[in-house]
Amino acid sequence: MIRTSEIFTTPPTDFKTPLEREVYAALQRLGIPFERIDNDPAITMEDCAAIDAALSVRTVKTLLLCNRQQTAFYLYVTPGDKPFVTRDFGAALGISRVSFAPESALLERLGTVLGATTVFSCLTAAPDAFRLVMDRSVAESDWYGCTDGTTTCYMKVRTADLMEKLLPQTPFEPTLI
Repeated sequence: MIRTSEIFTTPPTDFKTPLEREVYAALQRLGIPFERIDNDPAITMEDCAAIDAALSVRTVKTLLLCNRQQTAFYLYVTPGDKPFVTRDFGAALGISRVSFAPESALLERLGTVLGATTVFSCLTAAPDAFRLVMDRSVAESDWYGCTDGTTTCYMKVRTADLMEKLLPQTPFEPTLI
């Protein structure tokens, strides 16, 4: 089972990645409160059960998808317990079938490693790095639980703060499906 720390409302003292540093700088700059925990490395949604309990939030699942030619990428945020069905995703967007992007694309396009994909990549990614797609139920929930861009720190923010304060500061406008 994944071990978790107490809840903190301040940034970590040491940052593991440039993205993690930017996440906390943006939250502070925009006046967005958060709760976070440090945890053992979490890679799978099963790993997130202890994290969900510690933060009293349901962690989202964030996937990087691409077309067969790897010319179009989609950062898809969905409830952690919702199965991903390629056919449904493609139909909702009117696109051909997609698959999981290669692991190398995570670092290149998102600034993360496997298990650390996050909507916060919108803060540092190139405007054409991906299309942001969110499940409508995630966008309409009260709380948003996700990684801070690492596999060892998860956080909880108000979804309204994410949608109304943070994302408008980025070149990414979410498509809701």
